[in-house]
Amino acid sequence: MKSMKPVLFAFGALFIIILLIPTLLVTPFMDQSKGKLGEELSVAKSDAPVLAESPVAVPVYRSQTKKIENIPLEEYVIGVVASEMPAEFESEALKAQALAARTYITKQMMNDQTLSAPEGSIVTDTQMHQVYKNPQELESQWGDDYAWKLERITEAVAATQGKVLTYENQPIDALFFSTSNGYTENSEAYWTEAIPYLKSVESTWDEDSPKFYDQKVISIKEFENKLGVNIDNNGSVGKITALTPGKRVATVEVGGKEFSGRDVREKLELKSSDFTWEMKGDSVVIETKGFGHGVGMSQYGANFMAEEGKNYNDIVSYYYQGAKISAAEPFLTKYTVKK
Repeated sequence: MKSMKPVLFAFGALFIIILLIPTLLVTPFMDQSKGKLGEELSVAKSDAPVLAESPVAVPVYRSQTKKIENIPLEEYVIGVVASEMPAEFESEALKAQALAARTYITKQMMNDQTLSAPEGSIVTDTQMHQVYKNPQELESQWGDDYAWKLERITEAVAATQGKVLTYENQPIDALFFSTSNGYTENSEAYWTEAIPYLKSVESTWDEDSPKFYDQKVISIKEFENKLGVNIDNNGSVGKITALTPGKRVATVEVGGKEFSGRDVREKLELKSSDFTWEMKGDSVVIETKGFGHGVGMSQYGANFMAEEGKNYNDIVSYYYQGAKISAAEPFLTKYTVKK
C-alpha cells in the first residue's frame, strides 16, 4: 500500500485555505478600533441627523453676558426647541415646535422694527421672544442625558429644516404656550390685533397635562396692593363680568375697578387668565386652569396629538388655522439682501 501522508498533507492544506478565505475577504473591510464591518458603520452614520449649513445667522442678545451673538439659524432653532419643549416629548411634537420656532424667528427677521430687542439684535434669549440656550448651557443643564436629548431635538430640526409656516405668502406669528384650559385663545382676546390664523380651537387633550391645574394662595393685603384696590370683608373677592372665546376671564370687577383677565394674571403672577377665586380667612385662594397666554399652539396639546398618531403637519394645521408649510429660502434671501 502506498503511503497516505502526501494525501493527508494535501487535504490538510486545502482545509486550511478554505478556512482562511472568509477572513481574507472580510479583514480589509473591518474597522480595527470598533470590530464592525465598514458597511455596518456607514449605515449607522447615515442614520444620524444631518443639518445643512445655515444660510443666515440670528443676532441674539444674550441676557447673561449682555452681548450679541450671531448664531447660525438651524443651531438657533435647536437651542430654542431644547429650551422650550421637553426632549422626552413625541418626535412629531418636537418637529411642530421646531417649525414654530423657525417661523417665529423668520418673521422677526422680516420685520422692519425689532420687538423690544437691544440695538443690533432682533431677539433676546428670554421668554420675551424665545428662550435659547447654547450647547454648553444645555450640557450643564442635562448632564448625562445631554447626548440623547440633543440627538432627538436635532433630528426634529433636521426633519423640518428649510420650512416655515405662512399665511397669504408671509411667515406667521407662530405663537405657542405650555398648556391650555381646554381651548386656545383668539389673538385679539389677549392682545389687540385679530389674526385670522390665531383663533380659538378646542384642545381637550390638555386636561391630562401636569400643568393644567394650579392653586395660589395670597394674603388679602398682598392682593389689594398688587391690584391697587380695597375689597370688602363680605366674603366676595370680585365679579367676573365677561369671558373670552377661549373661556378665560375677559373682564372682572374688583373693589369698584374693572380689570382685564390679562391684567389680573400679570399683576398677581397667575399661570393663566382662566381663574376663579374665593376668600378664606385673611387670604385669597385662586385656582387656575392652563399655563400660558393661550394663543397659538399648545405644547402639551401637540404632544398628546402626536401620541394619537398625528404628524407635525396635522398639529400645526390644527393650531394655526389656515396656515401652510412653505419654503423658508425666499424669506431668508430677503433678509440677507435687507442687511
